[in-house]
Amino acid sequence: MSQESPRELLAQITQSDDEPVSKSQLKREMHALQQLGEAIIAMSPAERARFPLSDDMLAAVEETSRIRSHEGRRRHMQYVGKVMRRENLEAIQAVYDEIEQEKLRRDHAFHRLEKWRDRLLEEGDAAVEAFIADYPDVDRQALRQLIRNARREREQGKPPTNARRLFKLVRDTAGL
Repeated sequence: MSQESPRELLAQITQSDDEPVSKSQLKREMHALQQLGEAIIAMSPAERARFPLSDDMLAAVEETSRIRSHEGRRRHMQYVGKVMRRENLEAIQAVYDEIEQEKLRRDHAFHRLEKWRDRLLEEGDAAVEAFIADYPDVDRQALRQLIRNARREREQGKPPTNARRLFKLVRDTAGL
């Protein structure tokens, strides 16, 4: 089975040609629908609620959590793929793409904050002044104290408790 993302697989399915479809292509499409169903099942309930899913699909998603046997789950995922055929794939793709974009934005923001934390620990006062210029509402005293404590922890080889607290302060200050 290929390692394509559900978004790519869904894009392949929604493309319609006037040519006859081979049995192999039908199987690929069914596997793609199963993978999309698995991706929807793996999402949080809040994310799943955003999808325009039918009652049958919602029931199939809910039932998945009760299935424990491997073979039972495999058969159930085939059923999920069958139910997916009756869904509005274009609307599902739009919501799926939107959720993926939100995840990418969150990841990028998270990485920016990690860079800020690392920069604060490495560069010292110059980075602190730059951070304060970008985020004037930060608690300066707590920021400087956490930086000092995190550096001390790093030098002594202790677990990065204060580095985590520093990251939390940076994250809360940035509003994420």
